[in-house]
Amino acid sequence: MSRQAERNVRRVAPKAPPAEPRRPRMPLGGRLASWRDQHFYSFFSSLGRLAARPWANALTVFVLGFALALPLLFFLLFDNARDLSGGLREAREITAFLKPAVDGAGADALAAELRGRKDVAGVLKRTPEQGLAEFRQLSGFGEALDALRSNPLPSVLVVTPAAASDLDAPPLLADLEADPRVDLVQYDATWRRKLSDILHFGERIVAVIAALLALATLLVIGNTVRMDIQARTSEISVMQLIGASDGFVRRPFLYAGFWYGLLGGICALAIVVGVEFALASPAQRVIDGYGGRFALHGIGLAVVSATIAASAALGWLGAYLATARHLVAGRPQA
Repeated sequence: MSRQAERNVRRVAPKAPPAEPRRPRMPLGGRLASWRDQHFYSFFSSLGRLAARPWANALTVFVLGFALALPLLFFLLFDNARDLSGGLREAREITAFLKPAVDGAGADALAAELRGRKDVAGVLKRTPEQGLAEFRQLSGFGEALDALRSNPLPSVLVVTPAAASDLDAPPLLADLEADPRVDLVQYDATWRRKLSDILHFGERIVAVIAALLALATLLVIGNTVRMDIQARTSEISVMQLIGASDGFVRRPFLYAGFWYGLLGGICALAIVVGVEFALASPAQRVIDGYGGRFALHGIGLAVVSATIAASAALGWLGAYLATARHLVAGRPQA
């Protein structure tokens, strides 16, 4: 190729565009300030959008509050029942009801024999008079008991084993049942084991209900945020066309989910406090009527803090799941 042809080719070939100058990197302090301003804007603008539709959002918050209040109420009921049964679960005594023909001297003789055993830590004797007085006090049938010509209650020996036994029928229990002076034997460890099984089952039910209602809360918040995204599809498309990142677009919806969860948790706590106030006095009267020394308690500060944190986290997660798919599927092509 001649030199003239090479010159012609150079004239026809397009020139490469000039390289764009590199933008100076923003200092760390400026980036942190920008990140802070964006989060503050999303934080308060999302709250303003919720306040712009008070009735619709209030209904959503009430639904979330009732969904979160149910596991809290079940937990409160279970926690009080566990504390109420604490003394019963620790009991390990064997109660021996003697036959009516066994008098006080015979009861003392059997108590002395039991105290001499190595597997017995102590023996408490309860006379028929003590049993009748206690029954009179607890039952409230004083006038009916006065009509009795004789005391029908037997002597009772409360035997405390020297050590707790994991056996369903320890040797001491078998010896008492075989004694001809004993009419009936009641072993408290059997009731303790049954009560522990019931409480364990109740704890599992509370956990399952809490998990199901937490999932329902997640779905409600996700669906609410999804509807908000659909209502702002055009706005999101414009933001993406001018180069807005996914994080910038997602951030207001995440804070909206956070507010839904937080307000739902506060509403749930208010419902629980209202239920406590309505039922505390009647429940305490029932306990006092049975001679109980147990006082009902409400939810503590730790449970309140955990509820608020968990509800806010559920709201954030539900909003994140709702926005993730839309941002991928709805990004416009340049």
